[in-house]
Amino acid sequence: MKLLPLEVRESLPKLYSQDGNSDPTVQVKYFTPDSSWTWYATEGEPDGEDFRFFGYVLGLEREWGYFLLSELESARGPLGLPIERDLHFTPGALSAVLKREGRG
Repeated sequence: MKLLPLEVRESLPKLYSQDGNSDPTVQVKYFTPDSSWTWYATEGEPDGEDFRFFGYVLGLEREWGYFLLSELESARGPLGLPIERDLHFTPGALSAVLKREGRG
């Protein structure tokens, strides 16, 4: 599965474009099918040969931060499964997304 197809890449606002927005729009969701880690990307742009995202990460902690496409592509869950893009994800405000997914 391609984690960042052209239509997703083009839908992401540039880094810092939602700065100051207390409830930014999540454009794409990534997850590990064999653990509870989830990445909600709100922004992103090319970074040299890579692509840098900014978003909300649910892992050991719940925190905002930057993550790279290369990190998503190389990471594996505890059973060795790769990270996937949620093909059925509908973009929305972070608060609505977390509520919809029972994580709010």
